[in-house]
Order: sequence, then C-alpha cells, then structure tokens
Amino acid sequence: MTHQPFFYPSAIFCLLSLPLVLSLVPPNRLYGIRTPKTLANEQVWYRANRFGGWLFLASGAAYLAFATLFPMTGNHDPRFTLWLAHLALFLLPLVASLIGIMRFVRRR
Repeated sequence: MTHQPFFYPSAIFCLLSLPLVLSLVPPNRLYGIRTPKTLANEQVWYRANRFGGWLFLASGAAYLAFATLFPMTGNHDPRFTLWLAHLALFLLPLVASLIGIMRFVRRR
C-alpha cells in the first residue's frame, strides 16, 4: 500500500485532520481553517475546523480506498491512465473538500 503514488500525502491529510475533528486546535494563524470569519469568532473556528477536518479525513480515506481497490503494481506499471486515475482520486475529493469548507464558512 505504501507504494501507491499518493499514499503518503493522503495519510498525512488523514492524520492532520484528526485534531481538527476532535476540536483540539485552538484558533491560530498556522494550522486549521483560517479565514477572517473563523479567526474572528471562536465558535465559528471550532465548527468550521470540525467540518473541514471530517471532509479532509473523508478525502484522504477515499483515495486510500481507491488505492486499495486499484493498486499500482510494484514493477513500475506503464499504464499512465491508472496513474491519472490515482491523481484524480487524490485531487478531486481534496478540491471538493476545500469548496465545501469555503461554502460552510461563508454561510456562518
């Protein structure tokens, strides 16, 4: 599994999302969903970061599930389309998560 092209970035997203999901990260300018609204209101900060943490966790898990079902072989599989599918299944949920987070924060 660790030989999949986007395993490490996905695993990092999953790990970094856990403190957000558990509301362990206080308002700060380095880590979390940092917008003027979240930085101005502690309640919005925790709600947005919990929501964003779940989306990032789901995004990372979606790629890891795909990589488990459709692994790249260890012998440098020349199938470029499979690599593109891995890239798409890594980036699309991540971009969807970012859009969802921005919509969530805008409504608060």
